[in-house]
Amino acid sequence: MEIKIGVQNVNREIVLESNQTADEVADVVSKAMNGGAELRLVDSKGRQVIVPAGVLGYVEIGESESRRIGFGAL
Repeated sequence: MEIKIGVQNVNREIVLESNQTADEVADVVSKAMNGGAELRLVDSKGRQVIVPAGVLGYVEIGESESRRIGFGAL
């Protein structure tokens, strides 16, 4: 699953692939936004991403999309 995190006053977003479900990620984000000190996620390679909750701009949770090969959309 692809997760995009927007940080306030930063032009680039953080993009990571996670093995967690959308509901699990939404729960972690909700806890961070409601009084948590940080948003802590683990990507598919086991690396931790920690973002202070006070600077979160947005979190986009979406399914990973397989890469398309070729010129036409099939």
